[in-house]
Amino acid sequence: MGLAGSLCLPVQPVRLPLAAVCSGEQRPRAIFPSLLLLMSWVTEEGGEAGASLGPCSAKGDEQQKASSSPHPGRRVQFLLPPVTIQRPPPQEEEKAFYQHVGHLLGATKGGFERLFAVDGWEDLLEKCVRKQLVRGSPREGRRPQPGQEVTVKLLGILEDGSLVEKDPQLTFVLGQGDVPQALELGVLSMQPGDVALILTRPAYAYGHVGRDPDIPQEAPLLYEVTLLRVQDSPDPALLPAPERLSLGHRKRERGNFHFEREEYQPALHAYQLALRILPSPVTRGLRGEEEEEEALRQLRVKCLNNCAATQLKLRLLEEALDSCNEATRLDPDNAEALYWKGKLLAELGEDQAATEMLKRALRLEPATKAVHAELSRMARRQRGQLELGKDPPPGDLLGR
Repeated sequence: MGLAGSLCLPVQPVRLPLAAVCSGEQRPRAIFPSLLLLMSWVTEEGGEAGASLGPCSAKGDEQQKASSSPHPGRRVQFLLPPVTIQRPPPQEEEKAFYQHVGHLLGATKGGFERLFAVDGWEDLLEKCVRKQLVRGSPREGRRPQPGQEVTVKLLGILEDGSLVEKDPQLTFVLGQGDVPQALELGVLSMQPGDVALILTRPAYAYGHVGRDPDIPQEAPLLYEVTLLRVQDSPDPALLPAPERLSLGHRKRERGNFHFEREEYQPALHAYQLALRILPSPVTRGLRGEEEEEEALRQLRVKCLNNCAATQLKLRLLEEALDSCNEATRLDPDNAEALYWKGKLLAELGEDQAATEMLKRALRLEPATKAVHAELSRMARRQRGQLELGKDPPPGDLLGR
């Protein structure tokens, strides 16, 4: 085996204080074991000889003797002293950002918390989201409106200076919940060409959950936002099927993000936006068009199932049942839709209909534990022994 295939080098990142970054010193670096190998071997008699690559264990000595190596019986010893490999230097816009942040924090000597109280910032939301204009647009322009599509250049840091957001061209539609609320509020107050700092408390960023692996729980954030472009968002009905499919997937993923964080209202909003992008398929045309429509139909069914699960969490039982009915209309043999419909019917006290739905789901997916669990729960309830259990998450319930 070659050297590259035989060594596993762990990475141990080392974080520098923000002050060191802002003062122009080196950015955080990573420490690696050296790739400079100090090698020597010992002959069977114990004498040293010239260099050769080979096994580096006692067991390897025996293997070496029986091998076709030109140096049988000799052992290689690898000494790996640590060395420092510096990361690429920061780009100019990052340097300017860090220098500005260093100036702000140096003046306040209290971290982000003091910035929520000092003068020189515009309050966008009761000292929870604040804005400071770094550089205004050279020309007058109109502020973006909800429903318009904007493109921004984005940098974002934690209080310790860790860079956790960087996107040279982030595009989203205002009011659709695709980005943290603080960013939407900040962009709504800007003109094209403006550069601004947006300071936000955790509740308007990533909240009590954070974002694995880089944003911890209850973390305030400081963004630098450059508003590059504002335009009317495209009409989804006029988009080609592949673009609608891609956009629908992104909205659904955003809904799943919120659902996993138990943010059910934003999750439902995202799923419903996806459904508006994915109208019920009605066209029948060429084979290629039929394949695209089938992909749209399948994604619509998934979004309807997601809606049902979220509406159940919000105790919107009738609305959830409507979502299930639409899903089973599009795909009568969709086991997940049958599961949610059975669960909802049970919640509404229609046990016989619920049992029929769940048994249909079980025939389609006999190994699904969630269906077995719900049937058992219904049986216990009918015996007066109801036990409360936790619902499974929406989407991919049946391993899809």
